[in-house]
Amino acid sequence: MFCQVIVDLIHDRVAKPYTYCIPDGMHLDAGQRVEVPFGSRKLEGIVLSLLSEAPDGLMPEKIREVIGPLDDYPAVPAELMELAVDMARETHCPLAEMLRLMIPAEMRKGRIRARTERQFRLAVSEEKALAFIDQDRRKGKRSLIIRMMLDGKERSLREIRETVPNPEDALRKLISEGIVSERMAEVLRSPGSETDTSDHHFTLTSGQKEALEEILPALHGNQGAFLLHGVTGSGKTEVFMAAVRETLSLGKGAIILVPEIALTPQMVSWFRAKFGASAAVIHSRLSAGERYDEWRRIRRGEARLVIGARSAVFSPVSHLGLIVVDEEHESTYISDHRPRYDARDVAEKRCHREGATLILASATPSILSFARARRGDFTLLEMPERANHSHLPAVSLIDMRRELEEGNRSIFSRELKSAMRACIHHGEQMMLLMNRRGYHQFVSCRSCGTVIRCPHCDLSLTYHALPMGGRLKCHYCGYESLPPENCPSCGSRYIKFFGAGTQQVEDEVHKLFPGVRTVRMDYDTTSGKDGHQKALQPFRDGLAQVMIGTQMIAKGLDFPGVTLVGVIAADMTLNLPDYRSRERTFQLLTQVAGRAGRGQKSGRVIVQTYRPEDETLTYAARQDFRGFFEAEFLRRRHGLYPPFTVLSRVLIESEKDEIAEQAAEYLESEIRGLLLQHAEWQKKLLLINRSVPSVALLRGKNRRQILMKLLQGTESDEFIGAVTDLLEQTETRAEVRLEVNPVNMI
Repeated sequence: MFCQVIVDLIHDRVAKPYTYCIPDGMHLDAGQRVEVPFGSRKLEGIVLSLLSEAPDGLMPEKIREVIGPLDDYPAVPAELMELAVDMARETHCPLAEMLRLMIPAEMRKGRIRARTERQFRLAVSEEKALAFIDQDRRKGKRSLIIRMMLDGKERSLREIRETVPNPEDALRKLISEGIVSERMAEVLRSPGSETDTSDHHFTLTSGQKEALEEILPALHGNQGAFLLHGVTGSGKTEVFMAAVRETLSLGKGAIILVPEIALTPQMVSWFRAKFGASAAVIHSRLSAGERYDEWRRIRRGEARLVIGARSAVFSPVSHLGLIVVDEEHESTYISDHRPRYDARDVAEKRCHREGATLILASATPSILSFARARRGDFTLLEMPERANHSHLPAVSLIDMRRELEEGNRSIFSRELKSAMRACIHHGEQMMLLMNRRGYHQFVSCRSCGTVIRCPHCDLSLTYHALPMGGRLKCHYCGYESLPPENCPSCGSRYIKFFGAGTQQVEDEVHKLFPGVRTVRMDYDTTSGKDGHQKALQPFRDGLAQVMIGTQMIAKGLDFPGVTLVGVIAADMTLNLPDYRSRERTFQLLTQVAGRAGRGQKSGRVIVQTYRPEDETLTYAARQDFRGFFEAEFLRRRHGLYPPFTVLSRVLIESEKDEIAEQAAEYLESEIRGLLLQHAEWQKKLLLINRSVPSVALLRGKNRRQILMKLLQGTESDEFIGAVTDLLEQTETRAEVRLEVNPVNMI
């Protein structure tokens, strides 16, 4: 027997399967990890297929043998292997690189092992054990240990230590006397997540029932794709739970995707309360051991429900019956580094391939998804009312220009201050959104106007207040420095700090309301292990009244005690140089507004802006998604933006500016040469332009871009594929990559 193996080596020259001989007596399956000789080295690989005879042109006696399997089961099941092959072909990415998405990185090169612990249990009958206790006149540690084990269950050393201090000597004696037996047993590392103990025996509302009645036949028929559009607080999660319950009852598995790690503990606690140990969690903040063990529980079929962020879409769930993509509009579902993928597209492919049902859900669906639902690609399910019959919160737009004219230079408008005061007085909770972390947004010289920038990035540094003194930080490369006392350009001492961040908002709250406990949620406070859960817990327990955070607090969090939401600077995302800035602003404001009034008390939202007349803000204030969609869809049609076109760019980076420029000039010439050979591609091309991106220097790399706008169509797909092949075959001294509809255009 022979096998085709994809070696775990990322290089275009070896991006193909290699044939190996399977030694007599060795059994292998497709998808299994193996160790193979490769040149003078030993490499890991994955079996792509099995062959009964050597391929044409290869002499069997010349084919090298597989050294051995690395696992006793296929790490990549057949359906995920097929998915990886298709994705590698579509994205022009080496298959080895795509297969790395399918297994935990820790499995490669044996960087993680199963964890084992000493386990102890009685080796004699209960009658003999009780007789020993009776004869033990001192009734010491040995008797205590035996009593622990009378139920017949195994006990770990850690469990015994909780009852019996320093039990090692007593255990050794019991083992030597044959009363207790010992063995090494595997112990799974489980991610810490509290289980929600609240009552989840909910009764579905009529709106939830209608949505579920559409979904259930699809689950039974192994098909269906839905866009669940429900206002904030409409109870979409309860619909998910009912769909998951039905899926598990059919003997199938389910995957729930969430956009932010912050949402994972909350979602996990809900689903574990309902489905117990069958729920597993996958995200990047798990320890290496936790991620490895959770993956193995899924692969072995012990966990049939997976909850996690983007990468969880590749979980090896057998008999997949359902994938839910919650908050489907979020850009965090897109991986913008190799291998690039959109988890929503992957979920759709898996469901179609494996006969599963897909549910995309959001109060503010993406323009593309809603357009596809109108076209009929998805079945549109709408839930226009909140589940508890409460009203959507009242939203006020505050003109900060008028506040300035009337002498208010605080970051809080007078109306927001008054509302905050009333909220605190009544013992209620509030959330304040400031979509910029740090204390000040930038530092500038008032004499010459110089803005202090990162030496490695063409971006201003953000001032962070720290216990040991303030620092200037770059949020892209991590560079830090002390704030200057004098302007580096003109030497002036008139250095001023401008713009607010989450730290300053928190500081101002403490000044206005001394003694009121706050929690701050941004990258700085949640970057550690279980950071999100630790930050959320005081607020969830009612110990803190004010939550201040960036956009991560706007997504899916459910706190019944929140009656007030304040948006400090609504214009921040609206003014970004991106065609999606209106969509993202509408989504952010609608989502964060939906955090208010989810309990028994009504909610209020105050949005501070310098452009209250902007239609995006007025649509958000009215929670009018359809009105916004129609206006934005028309704008994109007139401006020829996605989904009517495809935006792609070749991004060129080099530490030397002249090398980046030369590579960009050469590649533009080559791409234009491709176009000259294909008249049908030229007809689809609306724009090709070589330029400097809005951020010319990033992480020490000088940057250039070749921007292309194409009409949708198979010819455009062919052209992008040809450009991908061109870039792979062309050697330059710069780093080059192709981005299709990139997440951002900096």
